[in-house]
Amino acid sequence: MIHPEVRQAVARLFDLAHSDTGQARRVADFLMAWWNATDLGGFDIADLFSLDRAVAADMATVFAFLGSHPGGIYADAFDLEDSMKALIALWRPDMITEEHTDNA
Repeated sequence: MIHPEVRQAVARLFDLAHSDTGQARRVADFLMAWWNATDLGGFDIADLFSLDRAVAADMATVFAFLGSHPGGIYADAFDLEDSMKALIALWRPDMITEEHTDNA
């Protein structure tokens, strides 16, 4: 079961990552690292220093949720596969292939 506060945090992060703000790229990096860090790049933990506290708290909520489960949980568990693919198209347009848009 995915708790409502986790769903809300994920939704806010996706909304921000699809926006045109200074924090959007950092949030997109976090989400894409969750999806497929090998192909799409990791998340630099120091990027937290450049985020609003509320955004960092949403990331911490997601991270804690993921860490509390024994198996992998990806954005498609939140019905966000299409949103993730749109995020990849926005931030990593050179990576638009079936291989890179699938989670690993």
